[in-house]
Parts: sequence; structure tokens; C-alpha cells
Amino acid sequence: MPKPGQPLPLFGFFRRLLGQDRAFRQAIATVTGSTPDNIRLYHLAFTHSSVVRQQGDTARHQSNERLEFLGDAVLGAVVAEYLFRKFPYEQEGFLTEMRSRIVNRESLNQLALKLGLDKLVQLDPGQGRAARSRSVNGNALEALVGAIYLDQGYKSARKFVLGRLIKPFVDVKSLTLTTTNFKSKLIEWAQREGKSLRYDISGQPRPGGVMEFSATVLLDNEAVAMGMGLSKKQAEQTAAERALEALGI
Repeated sequence: MPKPGQPLPLFGFFRRLLGQDRAFRQAIATVTGSTPDNIRLYHLAFTHSSVVRQQGDTARHQSNERLEFLGDAVLGAVVAEYLFRKFPYEQEGFLTEMRSRIVNRESLNQLALKLGLDKLVQLDPGQGRAARSRSVNGNALEALVGAIYLDQGYKSARKFVLGRLIKPFVDVKSLTLTTTNFKSKLIEWAQREGKSLRYDISGQPRPGGVMEFSATVLLDNEAVAMGMGLSKKQAEQTAAERALEALGI
């Protein structure tokens, strides 16, 4: 029994929960720039499927996969509109390539880390660092966009994407100046250096019935860099870009 004047254990438990919820609300407000209304959506956005997997298929809806699917669509629409307005004289192919480079898996992972989202993601402790670095944080970022859209509407989601992601962290001008055919550049370098070059490709399903691919660049059978994308070609291009960076080319 607690001594007179001491709080009941149950009261202390709820007070800790309240404090955690308040801290989470503050974290979301800091990241998004606005106070959340439906906090449950944001908790869901940062709940990885590995946390609820052991509860069976009936618990799958309690992870962020559905929000990720929605956020991916909203993010793509916002970036497409932004590029459409920013480059009024460019053709569809240019706009598609630019959007792909902004919202590809590697880019989203980096944006998520810059926002500190890795500290909010609820992940099964059994998931290693490799799994987290592959897509967990980028997926959570997409889910966050989906949560903002459902909680506060498209206008708020658009404001978050442009004001908190694109303008602070994406150098659009630099993207337009760098070459996009990294695979060709890497092939030319490997031929000059007399090195064998190949890509190791693997794929895994994502919400919405699409596949996410990862490509590992191997020079003389030694792994140099890895890239990810929603197509094998995109994954190879990203991997080639990372390899060129790693090689200092």
C-alpha cells in the first residue's frame, strides 16, 4: 500500500502515459509545423508492421502500411505539381525523371533522417540496422504525409511537403545539372579500369501491390554500393550513382 500523500500506482502509470503522449504530440508539432488533431493517426504512421506481425493478419491494419500507400500518392502529387509550376517549359520526361529523383527510396530515407523520424519509428527490436536503413524511415515519412492528409487535409499535407521537405533539403537546381545516366558513366569507368561490373537485384512487395527493388553494384565481385527504387532500372541508376560517389568519380 502506498504511504499517505503518495500517488496511487495506477495514477502514476496514467500520468506517465499522459506525459509520453504530450511529448509525442510536441514532437509531431515540431516536425510538421502544426498541432495534430487526431494523434492516433500519427502513432499509426510510426508503427512498423514488425511490431504487430506477431499478432497475426488481423492486426496488419494497425501498422503504417496503409498510410504509407496513401502518403506515397499524396507526396507524388505535391511534387508533380511543384515541378510542373517550377519548370513550365520542360517536357513530361524531364518532369518524371525529376520527380523520381526527389521521391525515390534513397532520397526519402535521407529526408526522414534529417527530420529525425528514426527516433519516432516503433520497430521490432529484432529488426537489424540493415533493415532500418533499407526503407523503414522513408516508409514512415510517406505514412506521416498520409496521416497529415487525413488529419488536416491536402492543403496542410502540401504545405508540409513543400515547406518542411523540398525547400529546406532538396537542391532542385543541382538535380537538373547532374547527369542522370549514372549506369553509363559507371560502365565507361569500369571498362577503362579493366574491372568487371554487374548488379545484384532483389525485390520485395510494398503496400498497394507494387514491388520495391534493391540493386547492389559489384566491381570484381566486391559490393561497392546499393540503391533502391520502384523499378529495376531506377534501383540500378541509384546504385550506380552511389557507387560513383563512393569511388570519388
